[in-house]
Amino acid sequence: MLPTLFQLQQDLASGKTTSAKLTEDALSRIADKEGEGARAFTEVWPDQARAAARASDTLRAAGLSRSPIEGLPLSIKDLFDVAGRPTLAGSVVLKDAAPASQNATIVTRLVAAGAILVGRTNMTEFAFSGLGLNPHYGTPRNPWDRGTGRIPGGSSSGAAISVTDRMSVAAIGTDTGGSVRIPSALCGLTGFKPTASRVSLDGSLPLATSLDSIGPLAASVTCCAVLDAILSGSPLRPAVAPPLSSLRFAITSSVVLDGADDHVRSSFHEAVEAIRGTGARVEEIDIPEFGEMGHINRQGGLNCAEAYSVHRATLAKAPDAFDPRVSSRIMRGRDIGAADYIELRQTRERWKAAVASRLSYYDALLLPTVPVVAPTIASLEASDEDYFVANGLMLRNPGLINFLDGCALSLPCHAEGSAPVGLMVAGVANTDQRILDVGLSLEQLLASIRGLSL
Repeated sequence: MLPTLFQLQQDLASGKTTSAKLTEDALSRIADKEGEGARAFTEVWPDQARAAARASDTLRAAGLSRSPIEGLPLSIKDLFDVAGRPTLAGSVVLKDAAPASQNATIVTRLVAAGAILVGRTNMTEFAFSGLGLNPHYGTPRNPWDRGTGRIPGGSSSGAAISVTDRMSVAAIGTDTGGSVRIPSALCGLTGFKPTASRVSLDGSLPLATSLDSIGPLAASVTCCAVLDAILSGSPLRPAVAPPLSSLRFAITSSVVLDGADDHVRSSFHEAVEAIRGTGARVEEIDIPEFGEMGHINRQGGLNCAEAYSVHRATLAKAPDAFDPRVSSRIMRGRDIGAADYIELRQTRERWKAAVASRLSYYDALLLPTVPVVAPTIASLEASDEDYFVANGLMLRNPGLINFLDGCALSLPCHAEGSAPVGLMVAGVANTDQRILDVGLSLEQLLASIRGLSL
């Protein structure tokens, strides 16, 4: 099991390790030519990280610690501004862009909390895919079945692998249609997508401003809760696990299990039955609005409309510099007119209200984070058809929660040693603390049935 933030803080406090050692270990793993570092990171900051780690150790020796992430190596996705450096967002078309004049808000908050930033992680170009393939910088391999070479999930691909391979203790990604939760699910991590408005997007290169959110990928729900508080500038409040027997959950067969493979389907059902076994109320409900999404997004949706507004000038100037699988999706936004866009936003508000009403009686909605296990990199590189089918499946379930403007955790729910599967625990907007609390209870249950100790 991966160490949690609190386990590492205990090691630091007891003198069992130092920030300098943790940082050096992380940098060594990144630099290991036999590892995934070269594909997981687009930029590494060894000198800066070592200096920050030494400073953190000095503060700790003086009895000072700024937060629960003090002195711990973290990674950030390659679309957050860092002063003095260009922000590439997994592209080559921005390689000559002007350097950022200041840090993104979330970078400032992480540094102020004592995080040791080791580098920026690889991603799908401009965050526009749930698979994690990148033709410019390579695709980091999922830790499950690494010899075969399976996708890490995207778009926060390098973020996930930086954590699974202990090149960072936790990672910060973005989530517009699942880009934190998808790689968390496929790689066996815990990921949290907050209500979008809670974490400032200042200094983050946008994909779709109506849907973008920023969240952590980490070893546990408690890790995610700590990082979410730091990212959002909220008071640190540990998640508190309520008794599962006091909770009421909704599940649905509307869309979310369509196309699910046997392993995901059985892992999800086993998790649901275990939850029922605690005395929790689990009720299946119909959510017909989920079935409307295909029609609502028939022209490309908010993603394509808003991505085109961001990238249209660059696409016109250097179309061949883009990943064609990304640019083809962005270009769909060119044909979405102003009236279509306004209607889409109005439709979204009605849709959100209808779904929120159906979920109002429940503590959380449970669904598979993604309906299939990680496909191979080679199969998706070889076939555009397979790529776009897989991409649609990966984005479908988590994208529902982005459209809802909700919040959600992805928790590992697979049997130990089998292909990773994520259980999504979702709620409506601004129920973040409740979802984290409920997620902690579910994490404890799932760990017990998986034979793990937390």
